[in-house]
Amino acid sequence: MPTQRRLEKMQRVIKNRQQDLTVVCENIYDPHNVSAILRSCDAVGVEKIHLYYTHGHRFPELGKQSSGSAKKWIDTERHSTGDSLRNTLKDDGFTIYATALEMEAKPIHDIDWTKPSAIIVGNEHNGVSPEALEIADEVIYVPMFGMIQSLNVSVATAVILYEACRQRILQESYPNPNLSEEQRAAILADWIER
Repeated sequence: MPTQRRLEKMQRVIKNRQQDLTVVCENIYDPHNVSAILRSCDAVGVEKIHLYYTHGHRFPELGKQSSGSAKKWIDTERHSTGDSLRNTLKDDGFTIYATALEMEAKPIHDIDWTKPSAIIVGNEHNGVSPEALEIADEVIYVPMFGMIQSLNVSVATAVILYEACRQRILQESYPNPNLSEEQRAAILADWIER
């Protein structure tokens, strides 16, 4: 059983969980990138991420130190097909955004992140796959003003999540007013068991 101090911290953190903000990791195989993404998700209150691993890609083994134990506090749901991923996200009411350097892509600052949002980020070498782009409702990009075209996937994810967090702070979504006492209690019971 956790100490009283630990319980109080868990309760504070749970109040800020954003159930309508999620990240989809597509075939990201570097454990350091996945760990950094998990840490950013935890930092802004993402409750669950989706793992979309196809074509022989496997979710990497994560060490406790590299992930800062963030993996303990973030739920994951695995998908091996685009249909499964899209159906799950749509059933939960998400608008699906994919990161890509495409002509029709919108800058992240033009998106209303206060609405239910799922962000697909792609692997280190190929980015988001054409199959995952077909799942997306919108394509987005992080504006860049230097010679380099893109950020590391974990850095780009953090930048996007913090833009969503900034907008949600302005909307007073921290603490989350839509999270009922029953939902908070269920999360706390689950966390105590972990």
